[in-house]
Amino acid sequence: MSSAIRVSLVIVQAVCNHLACTPPNPSPSRARYHTEELYILQIAPLIFKVHQATIWICSAFEILFYMATTFPLLSPLLPFLSINPQPHIQTTPLFIIGVLAVALGTYIRLDCFQALGPFFTFDLTVHPQHALITSRFYAFVRHPAYTGSIMLIAGLGLSHLTDGSWLTECGPLQSSVSAALVLALWWIWTLCVGVSRAGAEDKQMQKLFGVEWETYATHVPWWFFPGVI
Repeated sequence: MSSAIRVSLVIVQAVCNHLACTPPNPSPSRARYHTEELYILQIAPLIFKVHQATIWICSAFEILFYMATTFPLLSPLLPFLSINPQPHIQTTPLFIIGVLAVALGTYIRLDCFQALGPFFTFDLTVHPQHALITSRFYAFVRHPAYTGSIMLIAGLGLSHLTDGSWLTECGPLQSSVSAALVLALWWIWTLCVGVSRAGAEDKQMQKLFGVEWETYATHVPWWFFPGVI
């Protein structure tokens, strides 16, 4: 049975995801670059919107399931909320780890939004007054916003695509193979977007800032995780 603690954390997670996936600034189309990358990677801003909606829908089903199992008046809703007659929604250690990963990933992304200010757009763009930011999380890795995204996806996967979630207990991903496949594809796509864009951003920043960027890249050689990549 779902618990109030799990439902509360699911809501917190959905809010975090929403904040982390909402563009802080619009993307000026004329200032875009790296438009030659694969279309499936170019549409990251659209995927973020789909991603937001999907997490809210899963969260809504978890909330409704909890209410239907807690309040007898709403129990007639149960057949519409679960295709499994005996679901076991629960708060697991993996779920808690996932919530923490989402919270940390969101914090990193929001800090990047603030550090870059008007320079941060979801499409790759150059601002007329673009500056090289090397403080805060940018002092440890060159592309911390993608670090946040990777942690966000890993956390959501651990929370919604493992045993004990609505998707795997009541919804369409009750097969552990299908859940693992969705998680793998989701995470690989996120990593591919990060790698493709990190390389393009490095080239663009090197063009714009020359020696200043090269000095920064020497002191901060890692893209996403210090000592890893």
